Formats: sequence, structure tokens, C-alpha cells
Amino acid sequence: MHKEYIVSNFYKFLKLNNIDEIKIKLKNKLEGLNIKGSFLLSNEGVNGSFSVKIEDFKRTVSIINSVFEKKFKFKSQFYHSHVFLRLKIKIKKEIVTIGKKSVQPSSVSGKYLSPEEWEQTINCENVIVIDTRNHYESSIGSFVSSIKVNSNNFREFPSWFDKNKNKFEKKKIAMFCTGGIRCEKATNYVIKSGFKDVFQLEGGIINYLQKTRSTKKLWEGDCFVFDERVSINKALEKGKYNQCYACRYPLTKQEMTSKLYIEGVSCPKCFDLKSDKQKRKYKERQKQINIAKIKGIKHIGC
Repeated sequence: MHKEYIVSNFYKFLKLNNIDEIKIKLKNKLEGLNIKGSFLLSNEGVNGSFSVKIEDFKRTVSIINSVFEKKFKFKSQFYHSHVFLRLKIKIKKEIVTIGKKSVQPSSVSGKYLSPEEWEQTINCENVIVIDTRNHYESSIGSFVSSIKVNSNNFREFPSWFDKNKNKFEKKKIAMFCTGGIRCEKATNYVIKSGFKDVFQLEGGIINYLQKTRSTKKLWEGDCFVFDERVSINKALEKGKYNQCYACRYPLTKQEMTSKLYIEGVSCPKCFDLKSDKQKRKYKERQKQINIAKIKGIKHIGC
């Protein structure tokens, strides 16, 4: 299948003033492009993920850099279609939510490790490797021998670390996430908790898979991504998973044949966890989505 699009993401922690003006300016400048994705703005910085035609990528990058008056590092892959449904630009309290005002990654964060340095480091003794992602992400793939936080959301990381930090005393701590942004805050929290030898995988899993494309990887499984692909494999191609849009959990084709799987309503992982009221709500939402698809329009709940 011919790849006509670029899927890209970027982030930066920087002090932003006049966020409302920046939002309007960014929206106006991107409006003429066939671009879809999500841009989160806050006083602490910007976090963006988008898909755009290959021929429009350089122009998109130029627009983003000019609006923020910064040069960002973009992590990109090729794909055959858009992976987002629409363009969203939102103002948030945090560009990645940890819920701790004391966490300020612009002041200090873990030492960056290139993919090559990462492999050397996590193979050493006395190194603890922490997967900072949520349980539904780490369930389908992770680095060998990593300790999984297995959280429901990133807000749970501080309490998880506080409960387990005695296990990490006198150890080097190496942390990773999908694109790097969560590790900026997680390593800041760990350093402020008194740990000194703290490292993070530069650019996250996606950068690692790109840079180690032709080598044997220490990564096993798929990498969950927050777009319509659901997951990507080691070759950065769409992975083997679909998604339950009731609980957001990645599903195999076999799980989708279960009697407990109802599109948009439930799956074997959440059927017993969702109330009848929730299922009725999800069923109605899915009904509206299906009607919208037939009419050829995008449903706001998609």
C-alpha cells in the first residue's frame, strides 16, 4: 500500500504566555492544510501528534516552529492514510498530566540515552528499567525484564513510585515511555525523591524502533500508539491489534470473536466491569457513529 502520509509527534516544555492567542494563530495557519491530529497547549509547553500529506509536512513543521518561535524535534513515520479523525487544538493545565505542581521537567530531568546507549545501559547489572506507561500499553509489548507501573493513568505514577522506591535504593534507574514526554516528568519526580542516577530513553520507544530498525532489538511485542493504528510493530508498521472503545484496551482478532465483544460497547476485558447503564450509553454512541459513517460524516464521539 502506497504511503502518502507522515505521522509525526513532538513536545517541548517551555513557558508559554498568551496561550489563547497562540491557539488561534496555530489554528488559522494550519487551517489550509489537510492535517489531522491533536495539539495540547499549556503554560508549561506544547505536545502535538498529527498526520499530514508528505508534500505538506515541511510546510507544517515550518508553521509550528514559527508559531512557537522554536525549533522542535519531530519523530515521524510514513503511513498510507490519516491516523486521526480531525484536528483538535486544546488548552490544558498540563501537556501530560501527572497532577503534581512540584514536577517541573524544565528544571531537571533524567539523562538522555540514545538507543545505542540505552541498550548498553539496560544490559548492565544494578540497573532498574521502569516502563512508565499504563497497563493496556505495556500489556502488548515492552523491553525485556522491565518493571511495569501498570497504572490506569499517568497520575498514578508518583504514588506507585513512593510505594516501591525502597526497592530501587542504590540502583541506577532507566525509564521509558512511548515518545519520551511522560519520562520527562517521571524522571523529574524520581530525582526530586532523592535518586541521582536517573536516565530516560531519548525520543521514547518510537525513536528506539526507528534507530534500531536493522538490528536485533531488546524490545518484545507491539508498541501501543494513541491513534487509529492502535499499535505499531518493530518495523513501525501497523500492529496486529484493534481496540475496544469502551475500555480502550488493545484486542487481538481472537478476542474480537468473543461473545463478550460488542463493537463500541464491551470486550472480554471489560464486559464484567461495565454497568448496564454504561453499556446502554456506549451502545447509543456506537449507533450514532454507525449512522454518521453511512451518511459519510464524522461523528464527534469517534
